[in-house]
Amino acid sequence: MAKMWAGRFSKEVDESVNAFNSSISFDGRMFAHDIKGSIAHATMLGECGIITKEDSLQIIDGLKDILKDIQNGTLQLDMSAEDIHMFIEAELTKRLGDVGKRLHTSRSRNDQVALDIRLYLRDEITQISKLLQELVSTLCDIAEQHIETVMPGYTHLQRAQPITFGHHLMAYAQMFLRDIDRLNDTYKRMNYCPLGSGALAGTTYNIDRQMTSDLLGFTAPMQNSLDGVSDRDSCIELANTIAMIMMHLSRISEEVIMWCSWEFKFVELDDAYSTGSSIMPQKKNPDITELIRGKAGRTTGNLVTLLSMMKGLPLAYNKDMQEDKEAIFDSVDNVKLCLSTFIPMLKTMRVIKENMRKASAKGFINATDCADYLVKKGLPFRDAYKITGRLVAICIEKDLTLETLPIEQYKELSETFDTDVYNAISLDTCINQRTSFGGPAPSEVKRQIEVTRNALKG
Repeated sequence: MAKMWAGRFSKEVDESVNAFNSSISFDGRMFAHDIKGSIAHATMLGECGIITKEDSLQIIDGLKDILKDIQNGTLQLDMSAEDIHMFIEAELTKRLGDVGKRLHTSRSRNDQVALDIRLYLRDEITQISKLLQELVSTLCDIAEQHIETVMPGYTHLQRAQPITFGHHLMAYAQMFLRDIDRLNDTYKRMNYCPLGSGALAGTTYNIDRQMTSDLLGFTAPMQNSLDGVSDRDSCIELANTIAMIMMHLSRISEEVIMWCSWEFKFVELDDAYSTGSSIMPQKKNPDITELIRGKAGRTTGNLVTLLSMMKGLPLAYNKDMQEDKEAIFDSVDNVKLCLSTFIPMLKTMRVIKENMRKASAKGFINATDCADYLVKKGLPFRDAYKITGRLVAICIEKDLTLETLPIEQYKELSETFDTDVYNAISLDTCINQRTSFGGPAPSEVKRQIEVTRNALKG
């Protein structure tokens, strides 16, 4: 394929350079967005009288035909083309002759590329947001079923205080809600149109940038032509948001991996979302969650790639910026893949409530409630803390729990204790009395679910 910029050069570019320079293998996915942008551009050219209305309409029809042919498989992308933009323009010129050559009037590939990536990523943000909304809704559904399912809460991976499985899941729901907000914010800042920035200095043609911005559903044209072609903040910001989504997915995946183990056995994954071992017939592996955990590092790497790529670039466009697409496309593909696999896995996961309850009965996770019992009867918290710590040491020495330690032993350390301490330290009391805002009491978890569902409705 002849190069659109070949006029300046006296000989052909070496084939190895062509291959090195080419981006159609990865930017080819933007064919629909490139055509959408070109249709808006051709419309504006015709309306402003920069080209004739007849040429404008011919170009638009030609572009629509190319789109249809690519979509139905009649037209295959030419992998020898430099990029998707040059491929479509060359195809249009092949079909329309000189009329096709008029499409690029008052436009540079620099603002065309900047436009296409924004159009593409806008659509991807919408898809990722829908998946996140489904995930948050799923977490709410499962949490609603387990607002009274007692489990140990952990700090330092040590049993700490009693909570419920519903309360635990709603913590993740809040994380993913914030991710949705971040996506919305990214979309808002991304939604400005670079088309019309030209190579870097705009154009001498009397174009209407507001028209193309409106036709493409943008908030407004970008204010500065240099910024229009050299900005990749939108890619970086989306990569950062995806890295955070994947970090949150990795955290809950890590917990699912632990919960599936025989050491915990809090949940069991459905056979459809597990794998086995080639040599150990008893194994049921949580490979989905392990892969998510691994892919989270990959999306973090993509963010670092984009930041490193941009950190030393002078204005305006530099070829380094071609590296934006593989990194952000990889992040987009992986977060969608992980979410679309994780959600049904979560929906089909079996929660083993009795094992959560058994684990809650060990580890003295009601020790804080024992101290609070004394505080409510007038002791300073630090004194109550010390007495409870000594009680725990006695229980460990005698292989007892706070629930099974005789009342006489309690009274030896403080006459403030009475038999009502056993009710105060029961797991159900510990949960039900934690009614502080955001706590694990069933009434509070119900409120959190309601607030979260309302947030999803927007």
